[in-house]
Amino acid sequence: MPEGDTVWNTARVLDRLVGQVLDRGEFRVPRLAGADVSGWTVVESASRGKHLLLRLEDASGAGWTLHSHLRMDGAWRVFKPDERWAGRPAHLIRVVLRAERAVAVGYHLHELDLVPAAKEGTLVDHLGPDLLGKDWDAEEAARRIGERPEREIADALLDQRNLAGIGNLYKSETLFLRGINPWRKVAEVDNLDKMVTLAQKLLASNKGRWNQATTGSLRRGEQHWVFERAGSPCRRCGTIIRRSKQGDHERISYWCPKCQPGDEAPRGQTRPTLAPD
Repeated sequence: MPEGDTVWNTARVLDRLVGQVLDRGEFRVPRLAGADVSGWTVVESASRGKHLLLRLEDASGAGWTLHSHLRMDGAWRVFKPDERWAGRPAHLIRVVLRAERAVAVGYHLHELDLVPAAKEGTLVDHLGPDLLGKDWDAEEAARRIGERPEREIADALLDQRNLAGIGNLYKSETLFLRGINPWRKVAEVDNLDKMVTLAQKLLASNKGRWNQATTGSLRRGEQHWVFERAGSPCRRCGTIIRRSKQGDHERISYWCPKCQPGDEAPRGQTRPTLAPD
């Protein structure tokens, strides 16, 4: 699933529509098939965690929000009016927004909604502080994580109700840099505020670029400490990086057994160690 910086970058791509009046909108999902946004003005393109919010104004001046979620396979592309659409098969298109200077095409989007601006909160108010938003609050994020001390820290970091925008990449990299085993209980983790502050800094450092790096190097194969490096030696100690499924949703955790010591699973249970990436 895309990380918050990828969603933030996508919102910046959609900035090309801001200030323009839509000539036509095509919605290729049943519940929005009859929606007509022609003549509406694109006021703002924003992100909230992993959610995209395209804010519109209709001819009467009323505000609306076009909400979408990328999940694993969604994408927005913006083309010139006379440019050939490329990058994804046409059958994946879910929405097309046409304006004088740009055409935005949404592929395989999820949770696609068009709601009055006053109801935007019903879609995103459940989220915790946004790592890349004006509402970012490390103390509040740490407080929310700490409310469930029995939870494994990796799962707590991925819960968007605690902090919005972190995904598997930044979860794995943050825990490595803090020396925390992914299966450690929240109650056993010191300085939760420092941990979430580090996560925020990692995401913020990659705003404006698609090549995500946490090591300081943008060279291919050198961008990450542990993420997608199972079977390779740790860059710090040389121990082989491992990966394993974790949590109810069986998300993959990557870690160095030496730099992040601790049990990889509750006693009496086993978890598969998967093949190297």
